[in-house]
Amino acid sequence: MPEATTTSQVSTAVADRARPERSLPPVSVAIATRGRTVTLRRALDAIWAQTYRGRIDVVVVIDDARAPADLGLPAPLDPSRQSLRVVVNDRRPGVAGARNTALALAEHDLLATCDDDDAWLPGRLDCQVRALEADPAVLAVGGSVRIVRGDVHTVRRAPRHRVHLQDLLDSRVMELHPSALLYRTRPLRVVGGWNEDIPGGYAEDYELLLRLARGGPLGLVDDVVADVHWNGGSHFFSRWRTVSAALATLLGAFPEFAASPRGRARISGQIAFAHAAAGERAEARTWMRRAWSDNRREPRLALTALVLAGVTPDRIQDALHARGRGI
Repeated sequence: MPEATTTSQVSTAVADRARPERSLPPVSVAIATRGRTVTLRRALDAIWAQTYRGRIDVVVVIDDARAPADLGLPAPLDPSRQSLRVVVNDRRPGVAGARNTALALAEHDLLATCDDDDAWLPGRLDCQVRALEADPAVLAVGGSVRIVRGDVHTVRRAPRHRVHLQDLLDSRVMELHPSALLYRTRPLRVVGGWNEDIPGGYAEDYELLLRLARGGPLGLVDDVVADVHWNGGSHFFSRWRTVSAALATLLGAFPEFAASPRGRARISGQIAFAHAAAGERAEARTWMRRAWSDNRREPRLALTALVLAGVTPDRIQDALHARGRGI
């Protein structure tokens, strides 16, 4: 169901529409894509339908040199303030390299991202640009998201307005989702963009947020800004060895996790689950012990035990996704 609109949201939207277009900051948009033309078209339709009256310049990066040059993508609705450029990833294959290709081409001070199988809500840029203008210290802003799985929609509400490094160590803060993020471009470049060396490119978005948060706070808006589609089609849904290697690399790269036993237990529990799902029982038990030593209430301990007892990992993931949750 559509989200209810408050009186304050209506009055603010009216004020934004009355603001001269030339005073609204232009926004670059990066979309990495590979083999998802149908959902990519949906993502672009949602971008062209934004109520934001400032300039929007989209770069679609195809992460597959063999893909056809003409994807039949929808053209901008208003060419006077919207543009579309399609290029091929010229960096390391994967979503991190594709996003860095777009980052290198971004011409504006603000850069928004969207996964090629998700879709923005119409007022997304309005509320997020407003949030960044109101708080110059914030380096990027996310927002509430709606998880879409078939006919089931689950809203994940932004838990707070500011997110600091400690918050991200303790929790992934899922509302800082790639399809919900608007970054300041300069800090993004200062930290080096997305890490292309993470095994399999897994958790590259979380790793970037941790690096960004070392330099300043991130923000969240209350508004639901994007539909995030979970239909079992994730690139990593069953690539468990990649997941465990990437998360172990993440733990090693951020000594700050020593100050967050809860967060370290969370990731250790994810690694344990991935090892169990891959049939690596000894490794799973090793990481279970690590998670247990940090937080005996870590819920992924029980999930890993279920896999070790014979429950299929995909069944567990399906059940969690039905409630708008993940491992």
